[in-house]
Order: sequence, then C-alpha cells, then structure tokens
Amino acid sequence: MHLDRRSLIGGALCAAAMPLLPMRAFAAPDDMATFIAAMPKAEYHVHLEGTLEAEMKFALARRNGVKLPYADVAAMKRSYVFHDLPTFLKVYYEGMNVLLTEQDFYDLCYAYLAKAHSQNVLYAEMFFDPQQHIDRGVPIAAVIGGITRARADAEAKLGIGSQLILCFMRDLTADNAMAALDAALPYKDKLVGVGLDSDEKDNPPAKFAAHFAKARAAGLKVTAHCDVNQKDTLEHLREALVDIAVDRIDHGGNILQSPELIAIAKAKDMAFTVCPSFSGKVVVDGQPVEVVRGMLDQGLKVSINSDDPAYMGSNYITQAMIEAQTRSSLTKAELVRISRNAFDTAWITPERKANYQAKLAAFAKARGVAV
Repeated sequence: MHLDRRSLIGGALCAAAMPLLPMRAFAAPDDMATFIAAMPKAEYHVHLEGTLEAEMKFALARRNGVKLPYADVAAMKRSYVFHDLPTFLKVYYEGMNVLLTEQDFYDLCYAYLAKAHSQNVLYAEMFFDPQQHIDRGVPIAAVIGGITRARADAEAKLGIGSQLILCFMRDLTADNAMAALDAALPYKDKLVGVGLDSDEKDNPPAKFAAHFAKARAAGLKVTAHCDVNQKDTLEHLREALVDIAVDRIDHGGNILQSPELIAIAKAKDMAFTVCPSFSGKVVVDGQPVEVVRGMLDQGLKVSINSDDPAYMGSNYITQAMIEAQTRSSLTKAELVRISRNAFDTAWITPERKANYQAKLAAFAKARGVAV
C-alpha cells in the first residue's frame, strides 16, 4: 500500500508531478493504444486492497452495516485527492474497513481478476496486507480463503492464472509483521511469496531480514518495495539487492543514480515491477529521467504494472502501459519486450511460462513486431 502505492507521496509525487493527472493527459495514438490493449500481459505489482472501487466499497458497506462518511459514490471519488502520504493513507485505510468477511475478499479479488482478464492479462501475482485485517479482528483464514476461492473461480471461468503475495507493512513493528507471517504460514500453499510495502521512511529492508529468512525457509519467494526518491533510497536498494537478495524489486527507479547498483542488478538478472503513475522521474547527473525509459536504456528487466488503480482514476494495466508509452516514447517492440520481461518474471513453472511467452510471440508476429 503506499502511494508508490503509498509513497507516491513523499518524494515520488514531488519528483514526478504527474501521478494524479487524469489518463487523458497521456493519450497514445489510436493504433498504439489498440496494440497495448490487445497485447498479452502479466501483472505483479497490484495491491488487492488498492483495487477496491468506490462502487464496491459502498456495496460492501451496506452489506456489512458499515457507515461511510460520504453521501454517494461521486462524493467518495471526489475525496481521492492526495497531497501527502497521510492524506492518502487515511482514505486507503478507510476503504479497508468494509472488508470483513470471506465473501468480501472473494468479491474484491474476483472483481480485480475479471478486470485484468478484460485487459488481456493472462497471469497476475497480487499483493495483500494481512496486518491491516488481522488488527481489525478479521481472521486470516477469511482473508486468504476468500481470495483463494476467487482465484480458483477466475481461472476456471475466465482462464486467468494468479498467485498471492503477502506484504509486510514496514511502518508497523517488526513483531506485528512476524505475527502476521506466523498466522499465514499454515496457508503457505496458498501463497507464492512475501513482499514489503507501506511508508519506507526509516523502515529499511533490513528491519525485516528475519521475516524474509523465515518465508524463504517455508519455500516462498521474496520481493520488496524500494520507493522512488525516499530517504536513504540507494542504501535501501543495496540492502534489498545484496543483503536480503530479493527475487524481485517493486519500483526501484533510483537505481538509475548508481552505476554500481545497476551492475549488481544486471548480474542478478533482477526484475523491477514499475508503476508509471508513481515511479515518475528521477534525477540522474542533474537531469530528470523517466524511470521506464531509463531502465530500458540501461538494460534492466522492467515490467509495467498498475499498483492501486481504484484510487488512481481506475487506471488498470492497459492505461498504465499507455501512460508509460507516451511518457517514455516506447515502440511496439519495446512494449513487447516489457511484456516478455513480465512473463519471464513469473513465479511459475517453466512450462507454464513458455506457454505464456508463446502467446505473446504469436501476438507480436501477427503484427509484424520482432521479438
């Protein structure tokens, strides 16, 4: 959760100065937008709680007897104006209060997967924040149970594959995160990995070294948010890359400021899950550089993702890719490369990965794009 999802808001909001603009400000040419919409995709940086659309929030509030401080959906959407991290988190956490039962989590997850499927997402790995739910008295069994049923139904009915990543909220205590991990480990067969999100200031990856080690021992993969333009951002990237040795990095745009870290990331074939609405620009050698463009030019493995679409104008992955294409002047070949990176990054069997890659290759070949 952060404006990254949550961090947008500190440095990233100031640096990018564009995350809150409406999508029409990033309109791609019609042929390019059509190409992006039709392209097979995968998504790994999306927070399920960040896909809770205002309409569903009202419906769940009615179902669960939760009173919301808005007259209607329109009024709620007008409140989605964020000036800093606290103002975002107030709205974001408020939304979670309507999620109380297993059915609520089912409805939330299925709605996201149906939306992703409609945008030609073949496979997704989704974040969720169990601490926020456990601390409200919602059983972890209800959270994971509802999401797992939705995943199964979406795959059976829609054909979209998915897996689930448990995120630690770095601005809460390490003990709180460990308690959530311990509560979730009996359901580890329903998880593929653990991640790290929320307010990064003074909450380095090393704070959760023991958590990552325990998750790895249980057979789970590891990823971590390294939000853009944060305090000690390069040190946090180094910790994630070297000390924790994560399997993926979420955001991570400030790596462009360090040739040493770029070299380490390339040697590790590290994948970065970038969200254009929040990653924006970083300053390199005194000049602003678009993160997506800079990462591609440096030969880093970057994918494009939506992050918290319900709170950002309902801009899901197709809109995120259109925004990235416009801001970074991406060619069709580069867009295919980004989607290929995404499928390469999947935490799935080689056979399943090859199947997705073949579908992407067929799409590109049919449109005369070299892969």
